[in-house]
Amino acid sequence: MHLIRINCVHPHLRTAIRHASTIPHSHPTVNGTPFLISLSNVEAQWDKLSKEDKVTTALQLEELQKRDWKELTQEEKRAIYYVAYGPHGPRTPKNPPGTTMKVTLGTLGLLTVSGIVFTTIRSRGGPPPKTMTKEWQEASNERALAQKANPISGISSEGYKGKGFVTAEK
Repeated sequence: MHLIRINCVHPHLRTAIRHASTIPHSHPTVNGTPFLISLSNVEAQWDKLSKEDKVTTALQLEELQKRDWKELTQEEKRAIYYVAYGPHGPRTPKNPPGTTMKVTLGTLGLLTVSGIVFTTIRSRGGPPPKTMTKEWQEASNERALAQKANPISGISSEGYKGKGFVTAEK
């Protein structure tokens, strides 16, 4: 019955119907409304869209998600994923790519410079002060014992076995 009706239609109209059903549409539609952007390149176009266009596109993609997931094209799935989870809005990366390497190299550079400065200052410094000699520190121990310094738990206490003020090895 359906075939008979199609054959009764005017030949030009029949060709138009055939062409309309076989020629692919340039833009996918949701409920007859075409998308504002090409879904094949949604990542590049998303930042250029106005806020209203982003909302409209997101709503259209939301309508697409109500369909069977197996019927969606790869471009539609990719666009849905990008709008839902892409690096835009609150998920925009705070640091641009390459920041980690810059911070690492900067830190290593500063550590190297500080090591060189430390070594230079240390090599140009004079001899250690006389209070750092072992003899001076042993004399400090004897003086502390004579003055009964720290009699509870220190050098003047009963049974003390520590080194006292001696820290130098030579």
